[in-house]
Amino acid sequence: MASPLLSFFTGRPGRRAVETVTPERTFADVVLPPATRRTLDHALAEVRNHALIFVRWGLGERHATGLGLAFNFAGPPGTGKTICAEAIAHSLGMKLLVVNYAEVESMWMGETPKNIASLFQTAAEQSAVLFFDEADAIAGRRSAGLNLPQEREGNLSVSVLLRELESFNGVVIFATNLAANFDPAFERRIRTHVRFEMPGPDEREQIWRVQIHPEKTPLAHDVDFRILSERFPSSGGDIKNAVIKAAAAAAAEPGPDAHKVIHQRHFERAIEDVLAAKSVMQQSLFAQAGLMAPDDIARSLQTVEARSRAVLIALIVAAVALVTALTALGILLTR
Repeated sequence: MASPLLSFFTGRPGRRAVETVTPERTFADVVLPPATRRTLDHALAEVRNHALIFVRWGLGERHATGLGLAFNFAGPPGTGKTICAEAIAHSLGMKLLVVNYAEVESMWMGETPKNIASLFQTAAEQSAVLFFDEADAIAGRRSAGLNLPQEREGNLSVSVLLRELESFNGVVIFATNLAANFDPAFERRIRTHVRFEMPGPDEREQIWRVQIHPEKTPLAHDVDFRILSERFPSSGGDIKNAVIKAAAAAAAEPGPDAHKVIHQRHFERAIEDVLAAKSVMQQSLFAQAGLMAPDDIARSLQTVEARSRAVLIALIVAAVALVTALTALGILLTR
């Protein structure tokens, strides 16, 4: 879907805006809180009974649009949203089309909306599940100001996405850490919203265990996953990273490989490092004294924008008046 002109000038062939994935992971590969799992089970039942509801029961004849199944997976990073999207495609026996935003977004005016429409056409042709990861990047709130070309292009892209979602008769999954940034119009068009919560101690203990190979991973006798799950509140993604870091630390210790094992101290140091890095990434300059909060900044920007418009209008009126005066002066001088 890349522009032919862009490929010509850069010398790079156009890449596809979707990556086709043959699902391998299932719901057995993810540990979820009971409420999240129940919502997902209901969503799957809705997909499987789609033909019954809209064909045999005739609701498709009463409702011409909005027959597709759109799901929004919202929650913190590392809570299993991406794995669940793959697991849904696997359970339905369908391929997963993962959207590549770098290829959807185009420097050419009008190309991005066309690329969005092409995504849904590709999903329909392949009978695949369409997956928008980090969906707030493409489904964000439309701008009220249309002064800049990029604002008009962004608004048009969201409008096209909404239109395609309304007419699509397949399965679409959005995943986001920032559901509040979605344009409000998506609320009606998304059939089911699934909230992915941080796992509790019981879920965390299961996640620690499923990250370990039951036969090949060498564990010391002092390893206690229950203690780890109770001491360190963390997401599934955090635990995955900690397991790999702990294994790397154990493998780096001196001695023959046959005698190396992963101890509790390796897991504890690893999860501490992961959570410490996470806290650094979550630090906010707005929390420091003397700095404005994001909402205050937004309101200030709106005020500045309104004042800028007023100044621009005043300048235009002044310019028109000046041109009129100069024209009148020229006419008087020529007489």
